Amino acid sequence: MKPSDIDPGLLSRWEGAVAFRLFADQPTPTLTVPEQIAAQVGERILDGRLQPGERIAEQELADEFKVSRGPVREAIRVLEREGLATVLARRGAIVTELSADELRELYQIRAGLFDIVARQVAATRPPELLAVLRAGMQRLDALAVLPDGGDAYAETTYRLLIIAARFCGNQRLQRMLSALSLQTLRYSKLGLASVERRQRSARLWRQAMVALDRGDAERLMTLSRQRIHESGEEAVRRLAEDHA
Repeated sequence: MKPSDIDPGLLSRWEGAVAFRLFADQPTPTLTVPEQIAAQVGERILDGRLQPGERIAEQELADEFKVSRGPVREAIRVLEREGLATVLARRGAIVTELSADELRELYQIRAGLFDIVARQVAATRPPELLAVLRAGMQRLDALAVLPDGGDAYAETTYRLLIIAARFCGNQRLQRMLSALSLQTLRYSKLGLASVERRQRSARLWRQAMVALDRGDAERLMTLSRQRIHESGEEAVRRLAEDHA
């Protein structure tokens, strides 16, 4: 397929179904008040408006959302469950600090779950998924060379992974990967911050697409694990620099 044959609107339509937020698999009107608060505060954590270690002020949130502190505490418990907040004794809640040990654990689990996705999609090769991935790779190629394209690149890879999981027909797997990918997103942004790293990642995505076209599950899994590992190690390196 030539680049000119790729429908750029197809990726956008699918992205609308995998919004970059907590509770991505639920329509907003069905969320409870604490879940709605958690979703909005979670967005601030994931896009960097709330930084690691920063205090999550209960009363300020209660005033902002015009609720009592009870729903805010419930929202913080949701964020804690998702790994985005940490509740400290006598200090309250803070944005969870980034940790090299946690990063390695999360990436190891994520890679294992994606092996299941890789086997399934390599066996079935759904035409719509292949088209979405090709459109996604066009975007990744464009973002890879932009000096400030790191966050958008990481968010695009997050969405492509969740879209691929949806084609497996396994809702539990999809929910697990959605939650895990959300927890790793802050690390992914670190690991993909440089143009060099994103260009390397984009090459691995293209090689994986060739393997998928051929139905080569083993090659697809190897390339996906390599891409996840390299981004993880770069994130670890950057964390070490920040704490030096």
